[in-house]
Parts: sequence; structure tokens; C-alpha cells
Amino acid sequence: MNSQLHKHWLIFSQAVTILLAALFIVVTLKPEWIEESRVSTLTENATFREVGGEGQLNPHSYHDAVRRSMPAVVNIFTSKSLTKPKARKEIKPSPSDPLSQFFFGEQPPQEQSNTSLGSGVLVSPEGYILTNHHVISEADSIEVALADGRRVKAQVIGSDPETDIAVLKIDAKSLPNPISLGKVESVRVGDVVLAIGNPFGVGQTVTSGIVSALGRDHVGINTFENFIQTDAAINPGNSGGALVDTRGNLIGINTAIFSNNGGSMGIGFAIPVNLAKQVMEAILKNGSVLRGWLGVEPQNLSKELSESLNLPEATKGVLIAGVLSGGPADRAGVRPGDILIELNGRNVSDIRDLLNQVAQLSPGTEASLQILRKGKPISLKTTISKRPRPNN
Repeated sequence: MNSQLHKHWLIFSQAVTILLAALFIVVTLKPEWIEESRVSTLTENATFREVGGEGQLNPHSYHDAVRRSMPAVVNIFTSKSLTKPKARKEIKPSPSDPLSQFFFGEQPPQEQSNTSLGSGVLVSPEGYILTNHHVISEADSIEVALADGRRVKAQVIGSDPETDIAVLKIDAKSLPNPISLGKVESVRVGDVVLAIGNPFGVGQTVTSGIVSALGRDHVGINTFENFIQTDAAINPGNSGGALVDTRGNLIGINTAIFSNNGGSMGIGFAIPVNLAKQVMEAILKNGSVLRGWLGVEPQNLSKELSESLNLPEATKGVLIAGVLSGGPADRAGVRPGDILIELNGRNVSDIRDLLNQVAQLSPGTEASLQILRKGKPISLKTTISKRPRPNN
């Protein structure tokens, strides 16, 4: 009995050994004989779970905001006449001489350069575009590239160097929907924002970040400053482009960056949409922005200056270092050395505060001044004049 079982076991073992050897040979030399069968079996027996699909957004996507706002952001090209350097007779610089970069005298135009300088935002169906003054300030002609690829000539309606806002107009059929203007009052530090423009001329680009600060001033970029600061990447070419919220509403016009190398370092500045809108409306109504002007040269009161003038420690105001002859302050009797502490009943804290208060007054309106002269308070009245336009 045992011998019979042993015989059967040997036969079984040999059969298994032969089958395993045959399988090894097939797998090694002819794997395709079994792969199709195996894959087919896995596919038939496996169940796959797919997510998303057409029409479904990632829950953290800002695609809808971009889809609504991006078509209204345009690329701005400018043409400028070029002239050849002409050295004075006594100077003949070589091409490598640093002096060769300077132009001497007047030369006739030689050719036209066409350069992408920045971006703009379509804000009305009539074709009005907001951008930066510095984008178009030196241009002889301007062309706007729309999101659909069309390029159309643009007309400068007006610009305001002191806020760095310019208004253009284009005439074209089937313009994209203008961007929706947001409310700056609803913007908070920490809100997610998107910057849309054409950095370095690579094409329309979207970057994201947060609002880093509001009401940023004393930056030294413009005369009148009230910036939205953001860490969304803003680079050369983004100037004049849109800063939008996560609903695609315009909250600012990108205008400048703080940078040591010309690229984004996480500190960018945008002009709030309410200020840009005020400037645009003033330009459309008057052709320029009318601001009040007092005609003084103010100086901030430092601790040392206050002590030298024997002013009380808590004195707030600005020192009048100079008075323009015939200007509003001169007509009112303001003298150099006076301390201006109030304008129309409002305290004056520093130069920036005085500049903003005066600028908000309409030319021709009467203003009351409260000053300190040799420690004694004096009340004066004057008529505000129109602020002269800067040379740039």
C-alpha cells in the first residue's frame, strides 16, 4: 500500500515539476502568450473610480474668476521715434564710449520701434481702457492687442502722472465683456487675489497671492499713494494689468514692484480701483484731474526741529519752509517759519496728509488755515488754486 502511494506521489511531483518548468520557459521566452489573457482578466474584474471630468472644477480652482476677467485684460504696444546719437563737434565718442548713449542736439526721426510695454484693462463697453501713465507716457502711437488676437489702434484720452493712471480708448466691433469693478471696502488683508497681465512679453499670465497690506503710502512711487500691497507675482509687463478678487472683480491696477533684480520679490503694489475710477471719471469729464494747490514748501516736524523752534512736545503739523510768491498761501499771509497745524478744521499730521487734504479741495474754494507763528495761534483764509501739472 505504501509503495503504491509513494509511486503516485512521485508521478504527481514529476508532473508539477514539468508544468512549472514549462511555465518558466513560456514566461521567460514568450511572455506575450500569457500577458493578454492576464490583463484582460484584471480589466474585467477591477472596478475603477474616476473623479472630476468636463464641467467639474477643482474645489480650490479660481478658473471661473479668470474666465470672467481675463478677456478684458489687454496687451499694450507702443511705437516711438528713434533718433541716432549726434555728438558735438568737439566730442567724437567711439561705439564703446559711455558718452555714446547720450543724444546731443535735435535729430529727425529715423525709425519706429514697436515694444510691448505693459497691460491694460477694458472697463467699459465703449472701449475705455485703464492702464498706467508710465506705460504710455513716451509713446508716439499705441496699439492694443485683445485676447482674441486682434490689434487695434488706441487713443490717449488723458493721463495723470501723480497717480500713474492713464485712460485709453479703442474703437472695434465685438469687444469682450468689460471687467466688473469691485469694492475696495470689501477687500481685507489676507484675501486671495490674482494678478493678470503680460509679464516679460511671454503672453497673458495669471499669478496668485494674497493682499499683504492696504493703504500703503510713503513708498515714493507716486505723488498720491494709497496702494494695495500683494505678494502675487508682478513683473515687468504686468504694469497696467488687473488685480482681481476670487470672483473676477477688478480691485486694483498693478503698477509697481519692490525689487533688487527687476523681478518679483513678493512685494507688489496696485492702485485701488476706487482711486483709478475717480481719476478716470475726472479725465473723461475735464480732460485732466483738477486738484487744489496751496503754494507752499512744507517740511515734516522732527523731534529735533520741534525742540529748536521751542514747540510744545505734542505739537502736530508741518513747517512752512517756503511760500511761493503770489500763490494761495502767500495771498493769505503765510510766512516761511510758520507751523501749519489745521486745514478747514482738520489736523495736519505730516506732508503727505497736507498734500492729500489740499488736493481734495476744488480750485476756487475758500479754505481756512490755522498756523502757529512764534508760538502764537493765527487763523487765516485763502482761496485754493489749481494744482499745476507736473512736467513728467
